[in-house]
Amino acid sequence: MPVTDEQVAAVVRDAAERVPAFAGRLRAAGLAAADVRGVDDLTALPVLTKDDVLELQRQDPPFGGLLATDAAPVRLFQSPGPIYEPQLPGPDPWRWRDALTACGMDSSDVLLNCFSYHLSPAGAMFESAARSLGCAVVPGGVGNLDLQAQAIGDLGITAFTGLPSYLNSLIDRYHAAGLDPARWRLTKALTTAEPLPDDLRAQLERQVPVVRMAYGTAETGLLGYEVEAGAGLMVPSGVLVQVCDLDTGEPIERGEGQVVVTLLRADYPLVRFGTGDLSAWTTGPDGQRRLVGVLGRVGAAVKVRGMFLHPRQVTAAMRDLPGVSRYRFVIDRIDHRDELRCEVVAHAETAVEQVSAAVRDRVKAGLRLTAEVDVVGHIDGDDVLVDRRQWHGTGSG
Repeated sequence: MPVTDEQVAAVVRDAAERVPAFAGRLRAAGLAAADVRGVDDLTALPVLTKDDVLELQRQDPPFGGLLATDAAPVRLFQSPGPIYEPQLPGPDPWRWRDALTACGMDSSDVLLNCFSYHLSPAGAMFESAARSLGCAVVPGGVGNLDLQAQAIGDLGITAFTGLPSYLNSLIDRYHAAGLDPARWRLTKALTTAEPLPDDLRAQLERQVPVVRMAYGTAETGLLGYEVEAGAGLMVPSGVLVQVCDLDTGEPIERGEGQVVVTLLRADYPLVRFGTGDLSAWTTGPDGQRRLVGVLGRVGAAVKVRGMFLHPRQVTAAMRDLPGVSRYRFVIDRIDHRDELRCEVVAHAETAVEQVSAAVRDRVKAGLRLTAEVDVVGHIDGDDVLVDRRQWHGTGSG
């Protein structure tokens, strides 16, 4: 259901009383809570960027005054940045249940959840949604492909949530291990955090008949999901999603703009929050407005294996690394999987093996990613992040 003016006005009024940072945003924009009578009035508030949130949290840890003083989060998370996020009370606080239902998942399913349970909220997001449907959940996380492949047959797993590239690897591992094809019962998959190119979707559907794409963020939860394959992303209830002009911040109906989100929760009122993702509106087969998917990023950050990577993070992680005079990270896409390589120029007196090991350790600790290390003679240009991926027929990535 579309968000109503009454819902917006009520959330703004309540949040202004309960959330210090939101009250401060209203004052800075010259607004009183009563001035926001509906959706159109929100435009008077400047877009809140991820960098804004990060700065607020640095000044007033851990949540930058964005969380109501009387809120009672049940889990606390740290996403790259770092940005801290609360899990709010409720059976499905990030609203992913609609996306799972659109895949045909219900209480009869055993779901293998292959999103990370370590610090970032993705694993908990999908587990909460699946449990609200009554699904049994196998908390697979990322890694242990051999064990997960074995579990598919042993536990009668019927559903999957995770990256599309990870599902592809899991299918390959199941067959490479010589496991019984008759015990493969996985028929439904919800994928997100990566594009789903048409050729990869077709490849996955040979083993998993229903593969759907969805879109969301760590801060806001579900923002769009497929009802039919490749027909755009339906916006869920309980959240206001707008596509806004990059210069003015005004909502637009045509053309490409930034996805800007307002959560209808007064205890954590992310109002006019800029995701940094680019998208546009399209019309679904049912005549309803839908997001076309993610068309790119507003700023310098890129997404690698479902995790955002920003040049600022790279610089912080690699600072003062002994034996390294220059470096850059190169991202490529090989066999439908993101590959991250760190090219480094080492000091002449430093052993290659020593530098490579130090870089791998620093990347894993500082960026929570794994990377191949390539010691080179020189590096052209000043960019610390180079994205060489090209997307063709990406569907609703």
